[in-house]
Amino acid sequence: MVGFLIRRTGQAIFVLFLVTVATLGLVHLFPGGPVRALLGVRATPTLINFYNHLYGFDQPFYVQYLKWVNQLLHGNLGFSDKLNLSVTSLIAQDLPKTIVLVVLGTVVSLLFGIPLGVYQAVHRNSFTDYVLTGISFLGYSTPTFFFGLVLVDWFAVDTHVFPPFAPQSSSVLAILGDPRALVLPVVTYAFLLYALWSRYMRSSVLDNLVQDYVRTARAKGASERRVVWGHVFRNSLVSIVTLLGLSLPTLVGGAILIEVVFNYPGMGLAFYQAALNNDYEVLLGFTVLATVATVLGNLLADIGYATLDPRVRY
Repeated sequence: MVGFLIRRTGQAIFVLFLVTVATLGLVHLFPGGPVRALLGVRATPTLINFYNHLYGFDQPFYVQYLKWVNQLLHGNLGFSDKLNLSVTSLIAQDLPKTIVLVVLGTVVSLLFGIPLGVYQAVHRNSFTDYVLTGISFLGYSTPTFFFGLVLVDWFAVDTHVFPPFAPQSSSVLAILGDPRALVLPVVTYAFLLYALWSRYMRSSVLDNLVQDYVRTARAKGASERRVVWGHVFRNSLVSIVTLLGLSLPTLVGGAILIEVVFNYPGMGLAFYQAALNNDYEVLLGFTVLATVATVLGNLLADIGYATLDPRVRY
């Protein structure tokens, strides 16, 4: 197990190195350079040269990279001149709100997706299985923004059951204190994830139902409920654990389109606005954080996979 963890950690560090190099390189691909994107098309050459020297863009790339990594290691993700706010402060302000949205949506989707996926596998090729499969395909194929707008039209504009916008408060407690405004964005996010969990769970359970250990358990007189929930269910969770680890970056990047549609004040909306305003410091900081979360998510998924199925350690 120790060797397995060392190999995975080494791979994670290498991936972080490659992505940070590529991310800093992409900054230089802004039209006219990052300073031109920041100052606008009317900036004079003198002003551009001044800011290039101020931010160190006139130095060799490897020097820029080392200075930037040193800042990252000290917790400095940059400063947004357009927002007059440090990127770290912006993340500390918006990340908890995105975590609330995504965690609630993930929990709701798991509560429905996993049991229904097991039910579909046990009752495969039944009428209910076909109906739930159709719903899952609808979740796969429906664009996020479209489904969110449909919910707004039905439940906010036509029936006035829920408000059309998410809570606009700056604190997590205030957001949780307005559950009606959270319903539509959470349901939108949960519906799209439900399709993922249910289909993977159905396939995983079907694969395990034909294994030798299932036939052995049945031969020993175990009830079908015990076979499914006592034996098959645990082994089938391996794919879900892997997917959960890989979905960790969503906690960082946020469901961008959902936050934009419902004007939810999280990281996804902040990233979208930074892209519109060419705020490269915010884009850099968010990208690095999302990369770290991606690598960490993969590492946690590998550890969880190895815990559930020790054979993968070898």
